[in-house]
Amino acid sequence: MIEIKLRPAPDAHSRPRRSRFGRRGELSGGSSDRRRLVLRDTDRGCECLNDFDCVIVGGGPAGLSFAAMLGRLGLSVAIVEQAEVATLAEPEPDGRDIALTHLSRAILERLDVWARFPDAEIAPIRRAEVKNGSSPYALTFDHPPQAHDALGFLVANHVIRRALYRSVLDLPNVQLLTSVKATALSLDAASARLETTAGSFETPLVVAADSRFSAVRRMAGIAAKMRDFGRVCIVSRISIERPHDEIATEWFDYDRTLAALPLNDHQLSVVLTIDSTGGATEMASSAEAFAAEVERRFAGRWGTMRLLGERHAYPLVAVYADRFVARRFALVGDAAVGMHPVTAHGYNFGLRGADALARGIEGALSLGLDIASPSLLERYDRDHRAATWPLYTATNALVSLYTDNQPLARIGRDALLRLGNVLGPVKSLMMGKLTEIEPSRRSA
Repeated sequence: MIEIKLRPAPDAHSRPRRSRFGRRGELSGGSSDRRRLVLRDTDRGCECLNDFDCVIVGGGPAGLSFAAMLGRLGLSVAIVEQAEVATLAEPEPDGRDIALTHLSRAILERLDVWARFPDAEIAPIRRAEVKNGSSPYALTFDHPPQAHDALGFLVANHVIRRALYRSVLDLPNVQLLTSVKATALSLDAASARLETTAGSFETPLVVAADSRFSAVRRMAGIAAKMRDFGRVCIVSRISIERPHDEIATEWFDYDRTLAALPLNDHQLSVVLTIDSTGGATEMASSAEAFAAEVERRFAGRWGTMRLLGERHAYPLVAVYADRFVARRFALVGDAAVGMHPVTAHGYNFGLRGADALARGIEGALSLGLDIASPSLLERYDRDHRAATWPLYTATNALVSLYTDNQPLARIGRDALLRLGNVLGPVKSLMMGKLTEIEPSRRSA
């Protein structure tokens, strides 16, 4: 049998569409974590739980966001996550600071997540500069002061994850299964069946949000194009002596790329992109030597620098799935599109895609239609591809150009920055893609 522990039946505020968990298993309330669903296989064979409207694999930011969206529609959702619950409840800092767009902020406000960010953890970006090599010239982006107070907002990844986790806990019809791994997937026209280490699920829709190296994507038979840049991204927090004036700087040097993102309390989030050999050297250097090298590279712009906390290194691999959907199956987050971090758009794309799919499901619910019909999923695939493919390909092309040190490429790099400043429509288009502010509001 499968034993189930969950919080008592949801109240009216959760707006469930029908009773859940009534047919199988054994219910018991009053556990120490009442909102956490725990499955335990006590026989050789598992019964199949089929009272979930959707099963999401992956409890990272994209998966939790999508679960919160469906939970607020009154759907019953299970999240399958192989990490332990403590990892989700109190995630450790991982060095990554996420540049959230205005659209992402609006979505997170709607999900009651933005209000859970401490004010001290939200750092606005007022201006952005892009520099090339040794040239002092910069392509610049300024926020329209009459319309908005920032280009975007920096929030630490672990702060976002913690807020999303707590938001999901407030939704009684969303159940979190931790320390559980997906092992097999079968899809047909009638339903999706997901096998896990805790049991089996039969559900109208399975959604994979289990990273750019998604195992569930592979189970669904969906291939993905991966581009390994042969580089590593080292992220760190550094204290500075002089004010950064809330300016984000991206500097394409000839042997590495450096980004300095303005945080609160006289700090920068520094992102160093370098080849793997150089990355190993930088990770092995002392805290003092690392900070001194960053200070030297930026020509002492912010005075004395000091490394705060640990450095974290991540391999640079971009991913784009060949398809975002299959029968009763969809990809969200990095499982669909894993971006190069130069535009800081990874989680923004994840939120945009999750929101698009959730809106499609909301429309189907209002009409009493199948929440995973072929037409709904195909529309999501088409719309999310249109929203992501142009910036994904443009980003990879720009990275290729700005990491090419051949003489002709160096000339092209500088010329492109200058053209970006003088061609108004092009700059406006770039601003729109990076901030996700509607054109009418940008010009207001």
